[in-house]
Amino acid sequence: MKNVQRSNLIKVREFSEMLANSLNKYNKRSIETSKVIEELIELAKEMDDAYKRGVDNGMVMEEVAFYDALASHDTAEQVLGDCTLKIIAHELTQSIKENMSIDWNLRDSARAKMRVMVKRLLKKYGYPPEISKQAVETVIEQAELMSEQLVMEL
Repeated sequence: MKNVQRSNLIKVREFSEMLANSLNKYNKRSIETSKVIEELIELAKEMDDAYKRGVDNGMVMEEVAFYDALASHDTAEQVLGDCTLKIIAHELTQSIKENMSIDWNLRDSARAKMRVMVKRLLKKYGYPPEISKQAVETVIEQAELMSEQLVMEL
């Protein structure tokens, strides 16, 4: 869970919710300990599958995270399809890495530049405008998480 938490905003939210639901059921005594263990094993399998999905599709960890951020809206996946979302995720990863400075998330001008870059890229590929604003926010949050990870590696 810690590895996912450091790299993929959408998946950590999804997995945290699943874990919280299992623990809530256990605390309310609606399921037994053995069932909680089964659910935790299933959660671990899903986390492993999420990681392998990126590797199997030829995407690096950062691209998978941006793909998940963009595909978190069903409309986007229906309108654009899997291939286009992969292309956008790849370009986002490259652009953000190229434009990221150590303190970009602290400077308003650098954040604004990053937002504009993300908006242009989404518009270029026809990302649905009605969910574009929310997607930009999610992508920026994911980029912040990515920058924290890069700073830790330095």
